[in-house]
Amino acid sequence: MRVEHLEPGRPSPAGLVGAVLARDLVVAGRRWAKGRRLTAADLDALAGAAPGRAFTVLVPAPDDVHEDDAALRLASTAVAGDPTAAGVTLQGPVQSRVDLLAAAAGVVEVRLAALDRLNRIDPVELFTVASGRIVAPGDLVASAKVAPHLVPDGVLRRAEAAAGRGGPVVRVRPFRPTRVAVVVKQRLSDADRIRFEASICSRVAGLGGTLAGIAHVPDDPDAVAAALAAATRGRGAARIVLTAGGASTDPGDAFFVALDRLGGRVVRRGVPAHPGSMLWLARLGPVAVVGLPSCGAYSRATAADLLLPLLAAGYPATAATVARLAHGGILDGSQRFRFPAYARDLGAPGG
Repeated sequence: MRVEHLEPGRPSPAGLVGAVLARDLVVAGRRWAKGRRLTAADLDALAGAAPGRAFTVLVPAPDDVHEDDAALRLASTAVAGDPTAAGVTLQGPVQSRVDLLAAAAGVVEVRLAALDRLNRIDPVELFTVASGRIVAPGDLVASAKVAPHLVPDGVLRRAEAAAGRGGPVVRVRPFRPTRVAVVVKQRLSDADRIRFEASICSRVAGLGGTLAGIAHVPDDPDAVAAALAAATRGRGAARIVLTAGGASTDPGDAFFVALDRLGGRVVRRGVPAHPGSMLWLARLGPVAVVGLPSCGAYSRATAADLLLPLLAAGYPATAATVARLAHGGILDGSQRFRFPAYARDLGAPGG
């Protein structure tokens, strides 16, 4: 890149087509924004303009990349070259910024180590919402930008190498069509039962799922096993089963006895988030079984409202999935933004 100085009202030197404005300029009453690539018509307009103060233009070297093109390349790097597979759409560039928007409702996933490597390269800028954020279609997920008007191609190649081979640096894992069944072994008054079932329907619908049914059963391993088997087998089997009324600290609870009889496995008793830390997670074949600590928690946003979106987005029922809840797992009122839209309308989480 080399620097040239031009003056309105005077002919421009040869070879300046494609030169870039270094700051905003008003020509014949019209504002030209910094970063503008000058055309032959622009240079003619400058030569015919009223005399004025000199201004700076940047003449690109053969390997220089304009800021808008650089931002597009950086955005492409962020999604491993395939926005559709990464669950986003690209918007821009506007003033060298390209926004990545969620193509569907889902969970944002950011490879933090790759993001850190990218942003150590001057002047690369890739910034995102928090990993694990629940987003709706059209929500802003990330932005790619460079500050200078011209960037050497080698810098962008370094950014592409820093992103590595691990897939997109940022992506949206969309909610999948999911059948959800519910098994309850807790006595509820008629009023509480109506409110509990309404809250379950709201949660399932908010994650794009389908409620397969709600079974109320006695506190008996045989009854619980029969309900779990009915929910997880056959053509209309659920992919997620929510349970309520179990005691996560009691190995003899009917839910745990029934899971063992059916060949299931408890993945985690308790999760690293509060409120809702007594949540438990199990697997019954390919089905995730989630133990809500109490039907009484239905009116509050809890750790369950962080775990359920992950399961609905296709994360497996594993300890690694549960571990994702820990960062930002102190779910006081300031963390309301982390929840799906349906949970933001529930009672504030307690600290």
